[in-house]
Amino acid sequence: MTQTPQVPHAPQAEPELTGVRNFRDAGGLPTGDGKRVRTGVLYRSGHLAHATDDDAAFLASLGLHTIFDFRNSADVALEGPDIALPGVRHVNIPLTDPAAGAEFWQMVRDGEVSQLRKALGDGKASDRMIATYRHIIRTRTAEHSRVLHAITDDSVPVLMHCAAGKDRAGLSVAVTLLALGVERDAIETDYLASNAAHRRYKVHRGDQTEAEMSAEVRELLSPLFDARAEYLDAAFATIEETWGSVEDYLAQGLDFGPERRERLRARLLDGAA
Repeated sequence: MTQTPQVPHAPQAEPELTGVRNFRDAGGLPTGDGKRVRTGVLYRSGHLAHATDDDAAFLASLGLHTIFDFRNSADVALEGPDIALPGVRHVNIPLTDPAAGAEFWQMVRDGEVSQLRKALGDGKASDRMIATYRHIIRTRTAEHSRVLHAITDDSVPVLMHCAAGKDRAGLSVAVTLLALGVERDAIETDYLASNAAHRRYKVHRGDQTEAEMSAEVRELLSPLFDARAEYLDAAFATIEETWGSVEDYLAQGLDFGPERRERLRARLLDGAA
């Protein structure tokens, strides 16, 4: 029988971090068979490039084994590399390609309002996000498999992040929670928590902060920076359309069958055998 590892740190309330957005612990989320994700083993956040000294001290206190950074090289060039945490393994697994959409995101940051209307208006922004979620689920199976196998073997406690912590990290956390048997409603609730004002990505256009942008620009950009149930629903639908079920997606798409799932559950769930 797989032994549940001991985590050296007691659960902590959600901290008020200064330079890290969207940090939270997935602990407490319920599975369909009455178990819960353990506290202190699975964290998510936005990027760590702007972490303050106090932020770094808090993160170091978590006893992290591995940080999975799902940003691509263009993201890192824009925001900077993550701060280094002593003794913590940092693994970069890009879930989007730097060239894919680089011109689009340049337009988002610097384009004229007329360009934004043309590219994002009439539902185009939300359509783009849905297409991105579907694409990541269909094409990044090797990457998601690598993450699940690593967590099962040794990478706990783990922190997953991308830039804002809602899309690439959101999907990776959702896939992990699916493998654990967490209820869909609970996965969605956790995903939508990224919309809280103190967690949201700080959007800048040129020298403007989000507060300084016009109402029209904020409305045009909001689908790109919101966590929306329709996006996650599209990811779940893609799993079912492509593989038929979550079980087949995990076993066939991610090479993560029942035995590996039980080992993951033993590692991350309270009361798992």
